Amino acid sequence: MVNPYRGEVALEVDGEARVMRLSLGALAALEAELGEGSLVALAERFEAGRFSASDLLALLAAGLGMERAALAEARIGGGPMAAARAGARLLAVTFAVPGSP
Repeated sequence: MVNPYRGEVALEVDGEARVMRLSLGALAALEAELGEGSLVALAERFEAGRFSASDLLALLAAGLGMERAALAEARIGGGPMAAARAGARLLAVTFAVPGSP
């Protein structure tokens, strides 16, 4: 069961329900991997729709704590659109003001 108050979001990977959560370390690694200079710039990039499938893959892999290459080979329940919605939700709950997921 996911807890949005902890910044958690569900994603089905290879038929298994998995829980995603972005730790501060995962966010720092994602910033570096995507070449963004700040958390705000990272969030704005996705919010403005300036992200690629590769960016989404990096975000989901960071949230799942798994290697990007392994996730690239996995089946995502609901396909690419479900993956994009889960990524958007993950960012939303990660940056939500406490008490308002």
